[in-house]
Amino acid sequence: MNRKKKVVSTLKKKAKKANAKLAPHSNKPRYISKAEREKMVLEADIIQKEESTQQAGKAQEEQISAE
Repeated sequence: MNRKKKVVSTLKKKAKKANAKLAPHSNKPRYISKAEREKMVLEADIIQKEESTQQAGKAQEEQISAE
């Protein structure tokens, strides 16, 4: 009985450790390096400039069509 209990407990320990490794560890966000952050900011600026130029172009077209 004692030997059987010991074997079962060791198998349960191993299963518990394996499940702990598979489980997500925390809600902490992924680390983003400084270079990546700067790159993301530059890309966002480029997109914003493109959108503003498109809006300006549409405004000019509306003015022309209104005249």
